[in-house]
Amino acid sequence: MASQTTSALLTLREQVLSGELAPGERLLEIPVAERLGMSRTPVRTALAKLAGEGLLNALPHGGYVVRRFTEADVAEAIEMRGALEGLAARFAAERGADPQKLAALHAMLDEIDRLFSGPQISPTAFERYVALNAAFHDGLLALANSPALADQLGRVYALPFASPSGFVMAQAETPQALRILLVAEDQHRCVLEAIEMRDGARAEAIMREHARLARRNLDNAAQDQRAWDQVAGAALIDRSR
Repeated sequence: MASQTTSALLTLREQVLSGELAPGERLLEIPVAERLGMSRTPVRTALAKLAGEGLLNALPHGGYVVRRFTEADVAEAIEMRGALEGLAARFAAERGADPQKLAALHAMLDEIDRLFSGPQISPTAFERYVALNAAFHDGLLALANSPALADQLGRVYALPFASPSGFVMAQAETPQALRILLVAEDQHRCVLEAIEMRDGARAEAIMREHARLARRNLDNAAQDQRAWDQVAGAALIDRSR
C-alpha cells in the first residue's frame, strides 16, 4: 500500500506541476483512482498530501481543486522562504554549528566555484549547480537542528517556485545568469562566515537578502516567455492577475 501511495503521489504531483491537471480542475477520489488504476485509499492519501503541500485546495463538500497561484503569491512564498531560512541561519550561528557539517558546506561551495570558473556555464554545469544549490540549502537547514523549522520550510519548499532552485533554470540562458549566480555564491560564503563567527543577526539578514535574488529572477523571467517556461510549476501561475 505504501508503494501505491508513493506512486499516486508522484504521478499526481507531476501532472499538477506540468499542467496536465490544470489550475481550477476538480479532482474527485473515485475518478482519479479509476484513471490511475488504483484503489481509493492510496489516492485519498496522495490527494491529502498534495493539499498539505499547497498544490491542491480541499473543497467544502468533498474533493479537491488544483490551486491557481498569482505572481504575488509566488513573491510572498519566496519572502516566507527568506524569513525561515534566515531564522535557520540565526539558529545555526547562535547555537553553534557542527564543524564537520560546516566543512561539507564549504566543500559544496568550492565545487560550485569550479563550475563557474569559465566565461560561460555549460548546461551540464548548470544542472550540477541546481543539485549543489539545493543540497547547500538543505545543509544550512540541518545546521539549525530545529525539526519544527524544518517542517515549516518543507511546506514552503513543496511549492517548486519557492524552492531554492525554483528560478535557477529560468535564467540559464540569460545574459545576467553568471552575474546573479556569482552574487548568490558570495552570499553563501558570507552566511557561512557569519555562522562561524556566531553572528546570528548577520546570518539571518544575509539569508533574507539571498531570497530576494529569487524575487529578482521572478521579475526577469516574467519578461521572457522562454525563460518563464523553464520555471518549476509555471503551469500553476496565472500571470493575468
